[in-house]
Amino acid sequence: MTSEFFILGLTLDGKQFRPSDWADRLCGVMSCFRPAGSTGGGGRNAHLQYSPLVRPTMINGVKAVVVNEGLKDVEPMAYHFVRQFAADNKLQVVDACHVPLPGDKA
Repeated sequence: MTSEFFILGLTLDGKQFRPSDWADRLCGVMSCFRPAGSTGGGGRNAHLQYSPLVRPTMINGVKAVVVNEGLKDVEPMAYHFVRQFAADNKLQVVDACHVPLPGDKA
């Protein structure tokens, strides 16, 4: 099972992080870091897709980025960059937990 963490668009003191498109920008920079064999869906616009390892989302109305720990294996410096981005900007980081759906095998 892979683990993930969220970088929330809230600072440690609860203020909303700016600029408002920070999550899209961060994920855009990380879009080229993909697991081996991942093509990003291919096609003419494949270069415009986010990496499955670093993707934007919303959590309770707050912009966030989901980071898969597999990024560390694909490119350790990119993983360090994402972690350092959160630390430098004093953003909240939350470890994700996998909650299986009913009927899923763990």
